[in-house]
Amino acid sequence: MEFTHLDARGHARMVDVTGKPPTVRQATAEALVACSPEVVDALRTGTVPKGDVLAVARVAGIAAAKKVPELLPLAHTIGVHGAVVDLDIADEGVWIVATVRTADRTGVEMEALTAATVAALAVVDMVKGVDRSAEIRSARITAKSGGRSGDWTRPE
Repeated sequence: MEFTHLDARGHARMVDVTGKPPTVRQATAEALVACSPEVVDALRTGTVPKGDVLAVARVAGIAAAKKVPELLPLAHTIGVHGAVVDLDIADEGVWIVATVRTADRTGVEMEALTAATVAALAVVDMVKGVDRSAEIRSARITAKSGGRSGDWTRPE
């Protein structure tokens, strides 16, 4: 197995994508914030003391997608041309699905995963005063398209 982020001596390096043509790429990631039934009820009724949890989390996720090169040292600076963060209140908590799109030389999997997880962090931050046991679960990439490796969807 070849590790593209290591040079011949095993040192970390940023992969050179200069020669790759820009292509349309998309990735989707999801995360679950598990929380108490009391928090789920407060989310559904809009009575969380800190305010509109879903709006704050949505904006946090979108902003985070654009910050990936600042957070991950080997990530490329790419144009995030589209970012959608959807949140759905379920009995077990809040499901977050983030989809990021670009027309660039490398994929947006880390941007989508960062958007989903930072949105999840924002949910925890907004509800922690009501439920200190809220936790982030199952953050993962669920699909990607475009690029040399083509399309991929997480098997069920």
